[in-house]
Amino acid sequence: MSEPPSPPQVTSALGGSGLDPGTATVAALRRALTEGALTAAELTAFYLSRIERLNPGLRAVISVSPQAAADARASDEARASGAAPGPLAGIPVLIKDNIAAAGMPATAGSPALAEADQDEAFLVTGLREAGAVILGKANLSEWAGFRSSHSTSGWSTLGGQAVNPHGRGRNPSGSSSGSGVAVAAGLAPLAVGTETDGSIVCPASACGIVGIKPTLGLVSRSGIVPISLAQDTAGPMTRSVADAAALLSVLAAPDPADPATAPAAVRARDYTGYLDAAALAGARLGVWRDGFSDASERTAAVLEQALALLREAGAELVDPVELPGAAEITEPEFAALTHEFKHYLNAYLVDLRGPRPADLAGLIKFNNQNAGTVLAHFGQELFEQAEATTGDPADPGYQAARAEASRRAREALDGPLAAHRLDAIVTLTASPAWLTDYVLGDHDVFHTSGPSAVAGYPAVSVPAGYVAGLPVGLSFLGPAWSEPALIALAHAFEQAAPPRLVPPLAGHPGGGPADQR
Repeated sequence: MSEPPSPPQVTSALGGSGLDPGTATVAALRRALTEGALTAAELTAFYLSRIERLNPGLRAVISVSPQAAADARASDEARASGAAPGPLAGIPVLIKDNIAAAGMPATAGSPALAEADQDEAFLVTGLREAGAVILGKANLSEWAGFRSSHSTSGWSTLGGQAVNPHGRGRNPSGSSSGSGVAVAAGLAPLAVGTETDGSIVCPASACGIVGIKPTLGLVSRSGIVPISLAQDTAGPMTRSVADAAALLSVLAAPDPADPATAPAAVRARDYTGYLDAAALAGARLGVWRDGFSDASERTAAVLEQALALLREAGAELVDPVELPGAAEITEPEFAALTHEFKHYLNAYLVDLRGPRPADLAGLIKFNNQNAGTVLAHFGQELFEQAEATTGDPADPGYQAARAEASRRAREALDGPLAAHRLDAIVTLTASPAWLTDYVLGDHDVFHTSGPSAVAGYPAVSVPAGYVAGLPVGLSFLGPAWSEPALIALAHAFEQAAPPRLVPPLAGHPGGGPADQR
């Protein structure tokens, strides 16, 4: 009897460059492109092929751009003509599918928006101007996870269930799930995620990559499906702090259509200039332990290992520090988010063109009419709770909730930062990846994103260690506009931390021995 054919293999090197897709940095890719060891067309074709082979098992990508190959060829032609290359010239980037790109509507994972038309997001246009090749759209938790209180992270009607490449059946966390999976599995060198509360840093932690949740207003929200303009922001998801800094340098820009970005005019800069391997020497860091008090002993041990590395690198630790009132943020935050979601989503839907629900009430009706697919795994209780609010920004109850949430979050961080003269606060980002469960929903034991998310302050999550082969991130938290300091500290920690674990992909369709590293 003849042996069955071998499964298709995914090549482990990028063309003749010798670069590994699981570890290749933006700096290395730029060098290969500049030296002619690699063309943008070859690079884009490589990642498109890798998506074709691995995505059936990972469900990280909803769609690929029909223009990606042509854009890559145009990049090569511009380089050959002597045009000065942009900072991301020829580098493929995946965009979370709640961000609009030309020819690819922002669906938020829902068929309700699959045929809608809208202008390209400001940040995507900025990426194109920097020379990046938009590779496609990353899967996400449908409606960025704000549809059901028992939802499953990483699942959307259009994209299916995104799978954490670090463990069979493990969840990637949400809602920038596909962005995290794609970067971890080497389907793209860079991805853009979005966060309202934890949706960049939590999947970054679960998937073993770097995530930066910027200060509110550093990155434009134009062209992004909203939950709350008081907390929403886009940000980088990459395999290293250096790559995240390179991507943030392009994303950070003032947008005339987004008033919150006005201060960014003096904040936008080349963040790669802050990559300082010695930044921990003499740095004062507070250690927030209460945020992960429910962590298992093995998970808590990751922090102790990280703290030892921080001390060895010269950091002075204030351990522990308390974030006063942090535990009381969630209730007023949720009350505010339900009002804001109705208000901002209704306004967003009005501005779209083409077939789509007219408002949140119409969206609820659409989901009920398509319940067999859209509501197959969980309901839409959050939609219904939001619809039950006035959605009026002048509502006194809403204003009180938002004011309380913002005040508590800012006091929680500003207080210890000032009292202890801290450069940053460190804490575990989130629990290791849980098993995906459509019956009980998500099983995240803890996540520490709340204070920074609600305050509008930045946070950087970087891989810190592993529990049974599952990544756990360390977060660096700071005050508004402290990205330069946080990037420096996170980069210095990254140099001392255990090497990033490249996930084994042999168990996924299209994976083979070349991916077992």
